[in-house]
Amino acid sequence: MDTEAQHTERDPSSDTDSSGTEEGSRSARVSDDSGDSGREERMEPVEPAEPVEPAAAEERHPAPSWRRTALVGGACVAFLLLLSHFVIQPFLIPSGSMEPTLQVGDRILVNKLAYRFGSEPARGDVVVFDGTGSFVREQPQGNPVTGLLHDGAAALGLAEPDETDFVKRVVGTGGDRVVCCDKDGRLTVNGVPVEETYVMLGDRPSSVPFDIVVPQDRLWVMGDHRSQSSDSRDHLGNPGGGMVPVDKVIGRADWIAWPFGRWSTVAGTDAFARVPAPPAGGHGAGAHG
Repeated sequence: MDTEAQHTERDPSSDTDSSGTEEGSRSARVSDDSGDSGREERMEPVEPAEPVEPAAAEERHPAPSWRRTALVGGACVAFLLLLSHFVIQPFLIPSGSMEPTLQVGDRILVNKLAYRFGSEPARGDVVVFDGTGSFVREQPQGNPVTGLLHDGAAALGLAEPDETDFVKRVVGTGGDRVVCCDKDGRLTVNGVPVEETYVMLGDRPSSVPFDIVVPQDRLWVMGDHRSQSSDSRDHLGNPGGGMVPVDKVIGRADWIAWPFGRWSTVAGTDAFARVPAPPAGGHGAGAHG
């Protein structure tokens, strides 16, 4: 009985202790829960990333479109056209009139700045010029669209140049007296024979005799392949006498750009090194221009 009494007396305290422990546990749990709740409010859960569909990726990072490609291509063409108009223009050589210096199919680069800053064409220069009014007569305007497309292709060296554009070598400048030929069959300029090593092997300096004085601001031009070249000699009877106005010169042919096997500069010549300047008072009678 004492044992039961003791047990009975211990029960309330045990219950109380147990109850207190449970309340403490509950308090601890509530405190822990409150702490967890606070942390959860400060740190929101990160949702797993959804897989990106290929279509969505293309929308975020679109591939270059044909419009962008066309825009870049158009800008490049415009740049090349501007470059060819003001600085360097390619020309396709359509005939053998300048052989052996230039061959059929060569694409030359013409320096359009060579005569822009006070310099003028010199004897021996290979030049490209507009022969309108000297080598060919004025032509009526054709289809403007076709002409524009052709001019653009010619400016890029993809088509033959206009029929009014020519490439020749300068033999006489303003005031020079050019005669062919002397007793040894050589061309003379201001009375000095010229050894034309650039002329096509087997060709004579000219099969057509002439004796002319080049007017100021004009040029007397000839092809290196004399037997195959239509040049100043063939237009002696035309208005202007076959002389090319200096302001019709497009530029100086400085480089052969194509084919790659012929990539080089257009070789200069010292054939005219001994030729003196024309006399101040002009040449005597007997010459005409």
